[in-house]
Amino acid sequence: MYILSSAKLKTRIKEELQNEYPEIEFQFCQNINEAEGFLHKADVLLSYGEDLTPQLIHQAERLKWIHILSAGLDKMPFEAIGERGILVTNARGIHQVPMAEYTIGMMLQVIRNLALVQQNQKDKVWDRRIKMDELHGKTIGVLGAGAIGQEIGRLAKAFQMKTIGMNRSGSPVEHFDEMFTQNELEDNLDRVDFLVNVLPKTDETSQLLKKEHFERMQDHAVFINIGRGTTVDEKGLIEALKENQIAHAVLDVMETEPLPEESVLWNMENVTITPHISGITPKYQDRAIEQFEANLHVFQTGEGNYMNKIDVNRGY
Repeated sequence: MYILSSAKLKTRIKEELQNEYPEIEFQFCQNINEAEGFLHKADVLLSYGEDLTPQLIHQAERLKWIHILSAGLDKMPFEAIGERGILVTNARGIHQVPMAEYTIGMMLQVIRNLALVQQNQKDKVWDRRIKMDELHGKTIGVLGAGAIGQEIGRLAKAFQMKTIGMNRSGSPVEHFDEMFTQNELEDNLDRVDFLVNVLPKTDETSQLLKKEHFERMQDHAVFINIGRGTTVDEKGLIEALKENQIAHAVLDVMETEPLPEESVLWNMENVTITPHISGITPKYQDRAIEQFEANLHVFQTGEGNYMNKIDVNRGY
């Protein structure tokens, strides 16, 4: 078996894979340009997914399986992959710890007014009139109650928050008091103090959240987007923020990334912007490779089920 990696992996991880699987030939590359010359030999490809094209897929004449070392599949050439019947798996779930911690951290930052506290320290201002609140007893709504959403719900329960979530079926999910479907979204928006979007980029979620959705929320509510920027009508969100339909938006993802310098979002006082970093952690590659090894066992033996097998027709 020949496994090709176009993802830049840590030296320690490469050595561990070679030692663990001496019967497998590994070719580790820094990027797809370096890996292209080896594609025709590859049975398995490790990639971050953003570097693949239909042309490259056609070059990989022996390729049977692509494992994506990230959760995002936005740029995958699924039509070419589907024509070849290539198996695709990804690293869905490895982001749940850092992204859930990011969410709780941002909720605390907003509700405890920590940005102003920090600015007052810089300005040497002692002001005990700063508005403070608490998470205890608040309601959090999570759009996308998968692995990340469930971890957010679990942590929110530590603050004794009420948790409601949205998934495709509306069926019960651990750590959530109530669940609802996308068709019931509008009926639940006025209940939440925090709305967290974890939705992926799909045809169904494209600009799902529009101005009218934010208008249905309470004026003290906070919107946090750690899913995909394409799931939100950014213009509508900006209008809702300017009209104080909601109190604050925390945006880790945007319609266009990097966020253009001319975007009004940069200078809005009721917006917190982070550069798509909610999932970053030094444990990222270790967790992704752990999932790859679990799937490699299935690939070699035919025993068990693949983790995070992707429906190439749906793209997720």
